[in-house]
Amino acid sequence: MLIGGRDADAANSATFDRFSPVSGDLVTVAAAATAADAATAADAAAAAFPDWSQTSPGYRRELLERAAQLLVAREHDFMAAMMAETGATRDWSAFNVALSAKIFSETAAMTTQIGGHVIPTDGPGKTSMAFRQPAGVCLAIAPWNAPVILGVRSIAMALACGNTVVLKSSELCPATHRLIGDVLTEAGFPEGVLNIVSNAPADASAIVETLIAHPVVRRINFTGSTRVGRIIAQTAAKHLKRCLLELGGKAAFIVMDDADLDLAVSAAAFGAYFNQGQICMSTERIIVMDEIADAFVEKFLAKARTLRAGDPVQGDLPLGALVTAESARRVRGLIDDAVAKGAALLTGGDNRDAFMDATVIDHVTRSMRIYREESFGPVASIIRVGSVDEAVTVANDCEYGLSGAVFSRDIGRALDVARRIETGICHINSATVCDEPQIPFGGVKASGYGKFGGPAALDEFTELRWITISGDNQEYPI
Repeated sequence: MLIGGRDADAANSATFDRFSPVSGDLVTVAAAATAADAATAADAAAAAFPDWSQTSPGYRRELLERAAQLLVAREHDFMAAMMAETGATRDWSAFNVALSAKIFSETAAMTTQIGGHVIPTDGPGKTSMAFRQPAGVCLAIAPWNAPVILGVRSIAMALACGNTVVLKSSELCPATHRLIGDVLTEAGFPEGVLNIVSNAPADASAIVETLIAHPVVRRINFTGSTRVGRIIAQTAAKHLKRCLLELGGKAAFIVMDDADLDLAVSAAAFGAYFNQGQICMSTERIIVMDEIADAFVEKFLAKARTLRAGDPVQGDLPLGALVTAESARRVRGLIDDAVAKGAALLTGGDNRDAFMDATVIDHVTRSMRIYREESFGPVASIIRVGSVDEAVTVANDCEYGLSGAVFSRDIGRALDVARRIETGICHINSATVCDEPQIPFGGVKASGYGKFGGPAALDEFTELRWITISGDNQEYPI
């Protein structure tokens, strides 16, 4: 772990193992924090906060820019750790590093954008201001599926705003997340500004509860499943602490009757199968108008059949492993349920340990689990509809609301549909999987609340205070 600027073992010297989802070999032995270790990390962040919160924007910008450069310089270290721990492909691992560097660079630029404003006031001789200042110690909880991107995103804006951070790493990629600490240490961040705690899977609840309850923690951000997000929100509410939650998704991809089918197929395949479908924005439901459904499915099926899974270290296949063999079995269970209830499995669907090729299921209906449950695997469900209104209804017939897409040559028509879809993000004529550091990123409904990215994130990591300055001519009624 990284606590107070120093490498730290668990207080009781406990460790836990992470095994490769591809080979089954041991790839990481990580410190298994106790609740006392978690409290020590929070204390270290609190001790560093007074000085760090008073640093100049230029100083914080310089360190974040340096972190961006160092992260790229250590690309091979990050890629090796990520591929070993999560079974990711080279392309996905390299993409993680590149986008993470951009996140650091973008947040570096935000250090001088943390402003306020003067508020008109009726008080004579009074100046009234809205003023932003760092919130304090921030707890960041990052997942395994995009470990570098989401690990960096969980800490970057918090640091840019002058907060200190405790990052609770994922049990499935502790070495990958620990490398982020190495980069920030080398970049020159002071001791205690970033602390990283790793824990055994069985201890996750106790560690998270300890950190949320710790009196110095002022903000929590979590990216992960909706099930766990609800638990974190409930725990934070008990302590009246504010959360930023980016949770599950089941993105709908609407193909209108006038869509460019080749363009739609390319975007749908990327959205459904990149990183084996293990992205919160992954295309899970392809909603196609009846008039063009057969033509679309024929083209999409031809594309999907070229997307095979295999060991990313041994070859250059487009798909790697799911994060665990159990994940692949769970996805297979959703497929089997759909087929038993009348869906047509057109390609894929077989799980080989943690591997599964691109899978297409046609004629999916509401009675099937895969219609509404997040698969988080390389599966695209085809849902056929008879009208635009039905397409919108199906898209919104889901507890999630993160990303979506609409394909049509008529932009006005597509924009009307996009506005009716209940998601935080919607793309017209492009894939559901898309992210840029300066964009307000977040969902609605069971996909969470709050925004990462750009000026919208300032509110998540600062306190907006009202400050007044009065002259000597104030009068009071008593």
